[in-house]
Amino acid sequence: MAADKSDILQGTLDLMVLKTLDAMGPLHGYGIARRIEQISEEALQINQGTIYASLVRLTHKRWISGDWGTSDNNRKAKFYSITKSGRKQLNTEEQNWERISTVIGRVLRLADRG
Repeated sequence: MAADKSDILQGTLDLMVLKTLDAMGPLHGYGIARRIEQISEEALQINQGTIYASLVRLTHKRWISGDWGTSDNNRKAKFYSITKSGRKQLNTEEQNWERISTVIGRVLRLADRG
């Protein structure tokens, strides 16, 4: 990851992958990474090893599934889709993220008051 790009908080990449697949439908790994980068307005840069490690984790947990197909540039690629259990986990993860980010925001605001 480039020095001027934000580090991805541990555990959030899987959440972003699930959300991207839920919103966009089936995508290959490169497409998922590029979409997350676009949505982040290029604040995040996701390398190939990082995205594929996430895809392996999510496939192993059965939150996504992969099927071989042909990409836009006519190459063989694995396209990933969110599963029913993945959608359920996405809902849980989104609720956890909202709760945690609210708590962190509260702590930061109170810490400023000294």
